[in-house]
Amino acid sequence: MSVKVVCKNPDAFRDYEIVEKYEAGMVLMGSEVKSLRNGTASIKEAYVKIENGEAFLVNSHIADYKAASFLNHKPNRKRKLLLKKHEIERIEGKITLKGFTVVPIQIYFKEGIAKIEIGVGRGRQKEDKRDRIRAKEEKRRLERILKPRR
Repeated sequence: MSVKVVCKNPDAFRDYEIVEKYEAGMVLMGSEVKSLRNGTASIKEAYVKIENGEAFLVNSHIADYKAASFLNHKPNRKRKLLLKKHEIERIEGKITLKGFTVVPIQIYFKEGIAKIEIGVGRGRQKEDKRDRIRAKEEKRRLERILKPRR
């Protein structure tokens, strides 16, 4: 099973505490697939919105594919996500709770098909982020101290 990662969301795990992850397909135009294969995409500001029982990826940027000429796509268009009905209902139930949101984690190709990994998470407070950074730095410092003794 070959997986080629196209882009990742660097802020997903820093800004959110991810509770559940889902893998979804995307409805794409041909020029979008070609552009993704070139690695020209960004999901840093993107989010997932559920409307009328369907999930959509909003505000993601997939750059124009130069060779597509006039048949090109709009870079920031809303893209439909392919999830099962029970998954959408479960996600919708979670986001109605206070503080939960759905963020894209990464876009990748799995066996030649474009997929997106989305996560349902709760936003972190500034203090929580500081505590995580402090704990990470402390762990690194201890590893540096213990390394010569090994």
